[in-house]
Amino acid sequence: MGIATLNPSYVLEEPVMRRLLVLALLLLHGAAWAAGPPARVIVIGTYHFSNPGQDQANVESVDVTVPRRQAELQAVTDALARFQPTFVGVEWPAEAARDNYARYLDGTLPASRNEVVQLGFRLAKQVGLERVHGLDVPGDFPFEPLSAWAQANGKSGDLQALMAQAEGITARITALQTTHSIGGVLREMNTPQALDEAASFYAEFLRYGSGEQQPGVELNAAWAKRNFAICARLLQALKPGDRAVVFYGQGHVPQLAACLRSAPGVELVEAGAFLPAS
Repeated sequence: MGIATLNPSYVLEEPVMRRLLVLALLLLHGAAWAAGPPARVIVIGTYHFSNPGQDQANVESVDVTVPRRQAELQAVTDALARFQPTFVGVEWPAEAARDNYARYLDGTLPASRNEVVQLGFRLAKQVGLERVHGLDVPGDFPFEPLSAWAQANGKSGDLQALMAQAEGITARITALQTTHSIGGVLREMNTPQALDEAASFYAEFLRYGSGEQQPGVELNAAWAKRNFAICARLLQALKPGDRAVVFYGQGHVPQLAACLRSAPGVELVEAGAFLPAS
């Protein structure tokens, strides 16, 4: 008898073997999550209470420290506490959230209008959490190349109209504060229609570019990279059975929600189910 030989067509090259191993590990990880109770997550799109002016269009927030607005914030907190959160995530870097929440608990944090403090820290303290998870990461938003392309290609008017649309969205949120409680404003900001509008704003940028020049693609890629990095930090911190409430700027919510819907072992809960009516 001769020496048995392998058919070369059935020999897997080392890179293929590595890819199959990685795939197997991912499938095992997903199966492990599926075996336990899902982590349930509410992502609440917010506006900036302290008006940092870092967005292309910004809401003019009312003073949330006055008694009436403090009562409204407490109503939001009480409503979300019914979810019995075991995890609160916020739009601050991890170290800033950790250190400032410790100061908030011991009473040494200076008064702040910031939504992280007014919503995230308040809820975490009320439900007895020892930690608030800062999920934010720095990211690029290369708007200037897109604006330059629009100017060079006769699209400046279209871009101005798109930015006016963004300003209209923030103006509506500003105006809602005169007729709605803070809880009511947050409910309006987290309806499917409002979140679809936020998502369409970024998708419209994909019309800006041609051939090898694609500033709209670059802007969306940078925005997606930041949101994937945020979602990754959230998924890495969640445990099976967690009940998480995550507060983030409204523009982030569509991509964060899509990421969470596709993640094994995670159940996305609609924000409106736990936000107070106006």
